[in-house]
Amino acid sequence: MPIIVNLDVVMAKKKVNLSSLADKVDITNSNLSILKNNKAKAIRFSTLAAICRELDCQPGDLLEFEKEE
Repeated sequence: MPIIVNLDVVMAKKKVNLSSLADKVDITNSNLSILKNNKAKAIRFSTLAAICRELDCQPGDLLEFEKEE
């Protein structure tokens, strides 16, 4: 998939663990883990906005486009 999710990188920089972020964003640990491990096929804008709010970042910090060769 050409969209790479860098949630794990941003979480590490901010020193936030999965369960505390899941609680603050109101998402299950398993769904956040799927997103963190780049296995998600989609993300709701409301979820993306909540993650950005809690991590004090921009969507571009979390998402990256990689060309397929």
